[in-house]
Formats: sequence, C-alpha cells, structure tokens
Amino acid sequence: MQASKEWQWIRCEQRNRLLIDLGDELQLCTPFRIRHLTEDSASSPNFSLSEAEFYQNVFDYLCGFSVWNDPQCCQIALNATAAKFHLQPMQAKSWFFKSYHGGEPVSEAVVCLNSKLSKGEFLIIEHDGQTSLCLNLNEQFTLDEGIELEQFQAIRVLNDRLAPLVFSHRLHQSA
Repeated sequence: MQASKEWQWIRCEQRNRLLIDLGDELQLCTPFRIRHLTEDSASSPNFSLSEAEFYQNVFDYLCGFSVWNDPQCCQIALNATAAKFHLQPMQAKSWFFKSYHGGEPVSEAVVCLNSKLSKGEFLIIEHDGQTSLCLNLNEQFTLDEGIELEQFQAIRVLNDRLAPLVFSHRLHQSA
C-alpha cells in the first residue's frame, strides 16, 4: 500500500492509543499508549515526508521476504513508522533476552530474539552502536512469567541479543 499525503495520526483518548487514519473510513490502531508518545506527535498529525519514506522502505523490504502478504506488510510498516517517529525514547530491557553467541552475524532488519520462554521474530526499527529498537512481529511473545509483549509493541535491546533469523521453519506468518 503506497503512503498517502492524506494519512493522519490521531491520538485517540477513548482508546488511549495512537491511531492512523488511512482515509475511506479505514483506521489502524497501534499498540502505543498515549502516555508513551512524544509531545510533538500531537502537534503534527499529518503523515510527513520522512514518515512516508520510512514506511515505504519498510513495506518494500518486508515484501521482499515473500513471507507476509501486502496487507500484513502494510500493518507492520505502519506500526514500525509509528514507533520510530512517535514513541518516547526508551531504555534497553535486555534482561528479558538471552545473549546471542553464534558465529553468523546479523545482516537483516528482521531478527530473532530469545527470552527464557519464547523465541520470535522482530523488526529492527532503529539501530545504534549499542542498542536496537525492535518491533514484535509475533502474535504472542512471553518475556517472562506473567509479562507478555503485545504484537507490534516496541522494545529496546542490547545488540548482543539480536540473532539471525531463519525463515525455513516459517510457512505462514500472521500479522
């Protein structure tokens, strides 16, 4: 789905979430609570050129895997865009994840993270020398007993937790 200049961000107080209005009475509710959004996300509701470019790059990248269909790639890319441009900075929560000690370096933006109770796919949204902001692509991901990460929620982790992803075990991905 091509980004449109008519798309708008909406802070939905009723749902306590960030929404994106895609026009034609179509809205996507993100998992991001209003209290976790940056102050300027309220003042600039229009989908910016930077956001459109990031969205399109993520959408095209995900379509290249031939794992997700176009609507799923759109949903992932929109949530990734919301996280990158509208979430407040967050501290790394790496203690939930096992370190990666393999010999194969991470070379893709879709990676694997392993907690004590779950193994799952994540999309790197931002990457710096020490940490990465990752978007959960799994329907359910258990961080620890009693702590779940909702689909499309973002979490920052140390880069030594990122493991390469092998899609051979995946025949179908649901978003």
